[in-house]
Amino acid sequence: MNGMETLIVKIGGSTLGQHDTALDDIVALHRAGVRVVVVHGGGAEITRWLDVHEVPSRFVDGLRVTDAAARDVVVAVLAGLINKQLVAQFAQRGARAFGLCGADAGLLQARIGNPALGYVGTEGEADTTTLRLLLDAGLLPLVAPIGIAGTEHGLELVNINGDSMAGEIAAAFGRCLLVFLTDVPGVLDKSGAAVTTLDAAERERLRMEGALSGGMLPKIDACLRAARNGARAWIVDGRAPRALAEVLEGRPRGTLVVA
Repeated sequence: MNGMETLIVKIGGSTLGQHDTALDDIVALHRAGVRVVVVHGGGAEITRWLDVHEVPSRFVDGLRVTDAAARDVVVAVLAGLINKQLVAQFAQRGARAFGLCGADAGLLQARIGNPALGYVGTEGEADTTTLRLLLDAGLLPLVAPIGIAGTEHGLELVNINGDSMAGEIAAAFGRCLLVFLTDVPGVLDKSGAAVTTLDAAERERLRMEGALSGGMLPKIDACLRAARNGARAWIVDGRAPRALAEVLEGRPRGTLVVA
């Protein structure tokens, strides 16, 4: 990290709490003075609560289709349960985390790019003003991927893919470091080998070969958007101990996404 460069970390429920050290690494960096913004997901927990409420789950290109009933559950789980559980976990480690979502203070004004997905913001622009104020105050912002978007009924809460949210925030910061902590060893080609560096042309080649699908596509697209705006973007295996620390130490194991 250089100077006051901001670190944007995307964490997901698929790795946290198993054998990773992500939360401990984030707290250590925060205590060392690194300006860290955490964006979290929660897809597995959302699916569990949707099942409880008998609301079916359906995905298109890795994005959850969200009707009105599903949207209410998604907001409650992401901005409520998961966000505040993570705030408590950071507090237990001695970090002053501040939980918020993209609807707060206009952090993310989204647009509904594909009406077939329902209440899903697939495009948008982040306003980092509030995040910068929190960072200046020495806090650790913890962002849930919920935004607001204009609909025929006015502004409404919408579900934002967590990877897309992290990419939009990184793109708005510009010169920053974006790290996706995943449950795979980075981007893999058709043979299963890790791709060390990936650009838009390689992304399209891998997609045409059938090597890319589902949740990896939003991650790569988010990284590409951030990289075009000056960010350094990595996709690494968050299950590995000290995965995040290794990125900052200059010896990451994963995929660097470049513009």
